[in-house]
Amino acid sequence: MKVPAPAPPVLGAAGPAMPGYPSGMTLTIQGLSYSVLNNQNKKETLYLLKDVTGFFRPQEMAALMGPSGSGKTTLLDLLAGRKTVGSMEGSILFAGHKPTRQFLRKFTGYVEQFDTLLHILTVEEMMLYTAELKRPRSEPLASKKAAVDTLLEKLGLTPCRHVKIGNPLEKGISGGQAKRVNIGISLITSPRVLFLDEPTSGLDSFTANEVMTTVKALVTDGVTMVATIHSPTAYSFSLFDSLMMLPGDAAVSYVRALHGAQGITLTQQQLDSSSAWSHNAAEWMVDVFTQADREGRGGAFADAYEASTLKQAIDAEALALAQSHADLSPQVQKELATRSETVTPWWWGLKTLVKYRTTNNYTSSAFLGARIGDKVLMGLLIMTLYLGIGDDFNAGNYINMAAVLFMWITMPAFGAAAYVPSLVLERNLFARERNDGLYRVFTYLGAKMFDELAINLVVSLPVVAAAFCGIRLQGSFVLFWLVYYMTLCVGIVLAYFVAALAPSMDVANAALPVYVSTLLYFGGFLFTFSTMPPWWKWYSFINPLRYSWTAVMINQFEANDPVWLNGQTVLEYYGIRRAEQVGELWICGMLLLVLHGVRMGNAVFQKLPEALKEQQLASLNVSQALSARADALRLLTAVAASSTCC
Repeated sequence: MKVPAPAPPVLGAAGPAMPGYPSGMTLTIQGLSYSVLNNQNKKETLYLLKDVTGFFRPQEMAALMGPSGSGKTTLLDLLAGRKTVGSMEGSILFAGHKPTRQFLRKFTGYVEQFDTLLHILTVEEMMLYTAELKRPRSEPLASKKAAVDTLLEKLGLTPCRHVKIGNPLEKGISGGQAKRVNIGISLITSPRVLFLDEPTSGLDSFTANEVMTTVKALVTDGVTMVATIHSPTAYSFSLFDSLMMLPGDAAVSYVRALHGAQGITLTQQQLDSSSAWSHNAAEWMVDVFTQADREGRGGAFADAYEASTLKQAIDAEALALAQSHADLSPQVQKELATRSETVTPWWWGLKTLVKYRTTNNYTSSAFLGARIGDKVLMGLLIMTLYLGIGDDFNAGNYINMAAVLFMWITMPAFGAAAYVPSLVLERNLFARERNDGLYRVFTYLGAKMFDELAINLVVSLPVVAAAFCGIRLQGSFVLFWLVYYMTLCVGIVLAYFVAALAPSMDVANAALPVYVSTLLYFGGFLFTFSTMPPWWKWYSFINPLRYSWTAVMINQFEANDPVWLNGQTVLEYYGIRRAEQVGELWICGMLLLVLHGVRMGNAVFQKLPEALKEQQLASLNVSQALSARADALRLLTAVAASSTCC
């Protein structure tokens, strides 16, 4: 719906257009339908969208409106290529061509309804962090900083450029500023099309007008903009160039598009009344369609639109636009044919994540405290409890030696719970940055592992040295430290794996201690390997604590393995034999768990956020189950192959 020229702005207008922006792309939709399986009846298919046809032009800002649950965000996600389940029919064309997922990640922007930003960065750092990941590596850093400065000025963020973004526990920028930062990180790479999901959600009217004025000013830079919006102010609504209304009908569970300049007139005719018109066209239309949807009459508006000349004109124009892009510039053709999900290589992404994330984490007391405090405290506790027993080879002390070594290697396993929140709390951020094409999954996991392993490498040395010397343990200090450090590594991987699988923080916090508790019974100390029930022995072979405890026991008793019970030495009593072979098995087992833990976390963490988001909208699709089964089979095949190799 073409709206009247905007009223004089109540806020300061943005500055001149940003240089370097490419022209937008015409986006056309033809006969688009989207369906999912009913969660309560797997044989029934529910249509969330049906037979939607329309178009969005460059240098225009289009609104998607409708009652709650009418499919606005579903349509926006389909346009942006962010739907991973369900069945789609019809076509979505960018410049007359079907877009690849790689193109959508690299050359379109998506501003989510809820801000997903790195709270540890300042506004300027957040923009520059995104620029370094999404702009070409060959572009000088000075050029990227200049682009960030220009965008900060255009978005009105210059006064808060050095303020940390913050979170609910740490005060930072305001909600309106956070929304503009979210818009800025989508514009830093000059996208062809920008999608915005409820950009005014949660904002007061003044801040909402401020945000929409800023967004409207960016249209003149050549960006095609499509935004879902629920209850805009009269001023915000006047800024839109066109409207696509989605009337819902819960009774038949489908919606169709009402799109065009005659929309209000058509709605009034359907109501057979014009007296309902109010001073705010947006409020009036939303009220009308919401009331109709609740009464099961939403389909009547769609039927009226289907029979109108407006529908015929929109279909004809959409078809003409879809077929009018025969002569595209070489640059546009190159962008549409891209096959790379990211602009920069994986190693550059890893370097950038370390540069911005790791350096800020290492100056955060909250980050360091959770990773240093438990190791120092537990190390001191174990050292003082077992002070000086390591060189006392009396028969009554052997059980104490075995116990302290067992407690020592279980400490990193239980301490792994400290690493769960960092992954669970960043899930939405990870999903957004992955969809934006900032990095590969391997890059993200590599940076996270570097964060943890580097700090633990430094912390573990003095903690292990204090315990080793204080308890007066025997054998090699280097091996004792290496076992502790490798156990820490495995604990971190296990924590990440559980965090990736768990649907919530509560589940993750409960699942990891339960799993670690089961490992205690099969580590070899509480039950010796020879006394374990035969139907449970298999579990000890996939228990990382078994290999860690075996290694430190050999290190302690290999040079002095006295006879203890029933004519057996200490190592023989616990079923530990042939030190060389056991050492090789320990190394192989540790490597296997680390590598495959990373691989499992890679596969699961990449897909889980999208799957969880879809579960909120509809039932699970059969394709998800088949995909999960295929992933499980590939994983089991890889584990079997590595075990054979080891």
